[in-house]
Amino acid sequence: MAAGVYTGIMALIPALKDTSFHDITTTFECWILFAILIIVNSRSPLDSALKTFVFFLISQPLVYLVQVPFNDQGWGIFRYYPAWFYWTFFTIPMAFIGYYMKKDKWWGMLILGPMMLFLGYHYLTYFGEAVHFFPNHLLTSIFCAVTLIIYPLYIFKDKRIRIAGLIFALLIIAAASLYSAANKRSHTYETEVLLSGGSTSGVDFDDTFQVSLEDEAYGSVSITYIESIQSYAVHAAFEKTGSTVLVLQSPTGETYYYDLTIERSSYRIERKQ
Repeated sequence: MAAGVYTGIMALIPALKDTSFHDITTTFECWILFAILIIVNSRSPLDSALKTFVFFLISQPLVYLVQVPFNDQGWGIFRYYPAWFYWTFFTIPMAFIGYYMKKDKWWGMLILGPMMLFLGYHYLTYFGEAVHFFPNHLLTSIFCAVTLIIYPLYIFKDKRIRIAGLIFALLIIAAASLYSAANKRSHTYETEVLLSGGSTSGVDFDDTFQVSLEDEAYGSVSITYIESIQSYAVHAAFEKTGSTVLVLQSPTGETYYYDLTIERSSYRIERKQ
């Protein structure tokens, strides 16, 4: 119950968007921890399945119920719940099978392995975010890495299985770290920041103009033509958050400056006077 209320509160705080504290509202890393704790403390496969199912059946609707009085959609926010209900339903077979990890047999790793890979995918995503938009999601990426290592050590008692699980966890972390750190493209925020003749730009520009960022570490900008609206625009590919200045220069040398603040999935831009 507390997990559902906490998650609902985290979803309500705008300042927490794109931070580790908000991640529990959208992805599974914390919920995997809750499920494993229930499974390993259950008395039978049926007990494991029922307790896990009831936990998610109560906690997930609470996430949305907490938000109802404060959200513009009101009760309409429950339209996001069905996807989570499907996951809640599937906890029955997953927790039933998961109980057999307690038997401390080698095939227990075959049960835990897919869960570790799923968690590794979360780590890959959030570690990439932390690298390219530091410190966004840093705590979540650390949480994923730590729990990946802890799960086989906590669940199993057999030394050989624990070592195999630890090696598997470290391989997942190493592979995901290398891939997400190198894959800058998937962690780039692309958008149009200015339209020719728009109220923000205050300038009619075309592809004869030059555009740049004062600090190129924030990414790149270019002038493109958008066929659907038949207008030129400044297209940006941002690679980190922060503040810089966008510079637009005409062929005749007139220069226009814009204060630009970049967030993970939004931006603010204003022409300097």
